[in-house]
Amino acid sequence: MIRGNIEIGLNSSSPKGGAFRQFIDSFSPIYQFWSRTFFRRLVMITLAAVIVVISAHAVIARTPSTPVGRPKVILISLDGATPRLVEEFLSKGILPANRGLGLLKSRGASALQNITCNPSLTAACHISIGSGATVARTDVAANSFHLVASPFTSNISGFAAPIGGYTIGANGATESGNPKAEPVWVNLKQRGKKVVAATFPGADGIDVRLPGVTNGPLLQSAKIRTVDYTVPFGAFAGLSANGFSLTAADFSPAPSQTITQLSATGKPFYSPVLQKTSPLQQFTVGGVNYTIQVAAFDTTNDGIINYDTLVFFDAALGIQPTSSSLPSTGSAFVSARDGKSQLFYLEGSSNKAGTAFYVSFLAPDLSTVRIARYSANAIPRNAAVLSDVDDINNSVGFWAPQPDFRIPERLSPGFDRFPDLELEAIYEDQVRSFTDYQTRVVLRAIDRNRDADLIMTYIEQPDGSEHQFLTTDSRQASDFRNPNSIGNNRDKAKIARYRTYVQTAYRLANQSVQRIIEAVGTTRNGTPKSNIIVVSDHGFAPFHTAVSFNAFLTSRGFDLTKVRAVTSGPAVNIYINLLGREPNGTVGSAEYIALKQQLVAELKGLVEVNPNYSRGSKQIFEKIYSRPIPGRGDNSLLGLGTNSVIAQDSGDVFATLAEGYNFDGVQTPIVPRLGDSAATASILSVPNFYGAHGYNPDSPNMSAIFYAAGPNIGRKRLRVVRNIDIAPTISKILGVEPDRTVQGVALNLN
Repeated sequence: MIRGNIEIGLNSSSPKGGAFRQFIDSFSPIYQFWSRTFFRRLVMITLAAVIVVISAHAVIARTPSTPVGRPKVILISLDGATPRLVEEFLSKGILPANRGLGLLKSRGASALQNITCNPSLTAACHISIGSGATVARTDVAANSFHLVASPFTSNISGFAAPIGGYTIGANGATESGNPKAEPVWVNLKQRGKKVVAATFPGADGIDVRLPGVTNGPLLQSAKIRTVDYTVPFGAFAGLSANGFSLTAADFSPAPSQTITQLSATGKPFYSPVLQKTSPLQQFTVGGVNYTIQVAAFDTTNDGIINYDTLVFFDAALGIQPTSSSLPSTGSAFVSARDGKSQLFYLEGSSNKAGTAFYVSFLAPDLSTVRIARYSANAIPRNAAVLSDVDDINNSVGFWAPQPDFRIPERLSPGFDRFPDLELEAIYEDQVRSFTDYQTRVVLRAIDRNRDADLIMTYIEQPDGSEHQFLTTDSRQASDFRNPNSIGNNRDKAKIARYRTYVQTAYRLANQSVQRIIEAVGTTRNGTPKSNIIVVSDHGFAPFHTAVSFNAFLTSRGFDLTKVRAVTSGPAVNIYINLLGREPNGTVGSAEYIALKQQLVAELKGLVEVNPNYSRGSKQIFEKIYSRPIPGRGDNSLLGLGTNSVIAQDSGDVFATLAEGYNFDGVQTPIVPRLGDSAATASILSVPNFYGAHGYNPDSPNMSAIFYAAGPNIGRKRLRVVRNIDIAPTISKILGVEPDRTVQGVALNLN
């Protein structure tokens, strides 16, 4: 329309065109020349362009401001992704070269090594990534550790610990007014940037209080741990997984009410509906009692009684049709042949929790039926972030069941009689469904916040699958109940299956990255239109031996009321019950120093002598650090000294095992290793899973990944980066000077 109006206005055959031409003639003697040359067209085109620009500005001025476009930076953490595995899978085509990590590598920057934090554990390293500071500064010493101001037997989760520490003074423990580290979002928000966190560790909206004390003092306020859109990572809702093995004797003809309700859902059935005579299970979640019933029906119209589907429902509600109004799901209709679980929302639960059901085996005559009911989970309903939590519950759904190691390890009740293949299938179902759920959470966050400057998100895979299935060392027992299943006696078929499960985890994580790339779009050459940075918190290594640290301490004569260990993977923080530091401390300064020295000596003395696991003597603890003693005999600071490794709340001795050993995985009863004596077996034994992290961060196996591409990122191959460099790099892209507490250096990615 604009172009048409211009042409009419300048056409000499129109009345308006003639007047305009006379107007020009009165001011320009050369108009007659211009009207017969290309210059006339030039003037017409120029005037048209001017009017278009003016009109466009007028339209923009009248249009209300709306959040359009795409986030400037998206940080994705793939828990446990290891460079050597990513590169292997890319080279073999297991991961496509033009999607996800392959696309980022080809269109942007990548690093051969990303040196992670010490210890190389999930909570500690994510806080270092998010703050640009080392563990000694963040004071998040492990996945689980002890705050020295709390009672001696109390622990705190690294995911819920105060970032940057807290103050210990004459008035006890208080929130620090000058923390040694801060999340990157604090500085960005102070400078007017919009930040989103979709299940990124540390962004949870909680008030952190001193554990082990009723109404403990505030150590970090929720405002530090809250951004513009904050979705905390989900939590256990109080109900563990359960396996059920049933037979035809457990079923009887369903009551008429069940048949009526099933008919009302529109589900077809062609054989008599049977229902478990007694409830499958009764439990309480979120203050509500549930009585779960299960009925079997036949959906095949073939004239044969062959049951193929189970429906799970709460007796109080009866069978409900599938719901499209989240977080509700209706009843869970599960077909064994589909190999998929079905979600089951626990209606009325105060924490908006849910579970899922999976049928691992269903004989057509119900002679054998095996069912897994997954654990109940929910997103924490922290007051500071409640509206964002409800947005996810109502648009994506309740927190989906996570991959649960207790099922394949047969730790949860009811799974002892399940064969390995079914347990593996259950775990793989959880890997697929939970990775998809986490991806949909971040896609929702992007969709709601396209004007965000920074979006931070976290994907749990491939970490969980590597813990469970990383069997790449011949010293690992392929059957964790059989110590002879090492070396040439390993189950090759099982090892091959496990390899595919690890590959699947990487493929699913890579698909999550690709879905995020597609959400923001790419240029014609495939470069993401947002700056997308993908990292991991640590790498992975196989381990063959579980270490019982309390058994080790006891065997060396330590008094466990004076010396206490908190382990996370292969890392241990050992605390001494120091008088004047620990509430009700019992150990004086001289004994404290002596105990520290004794601990270090005993750790150094633990060696591997079993030839099935090591050639010759090998020190089992690779790194040992001791809390520094303050100078000048100042006992008021005894037990509070720090250095480049030891934080305020690290152990008085902090140590990490050599690769191949892990504190987790000790079985009950203990399974002795091949060739060990009874005395050794109490300390070193066969573990019930296979992969670990938390080792020396300089190890190539512990290296994290780094891939990035976007409008502010060029094509580069970096040799080494550090996870503490990520936060200042984000700040640089957003044009913000990093906070004073940042120790990392912005990467040159242009």
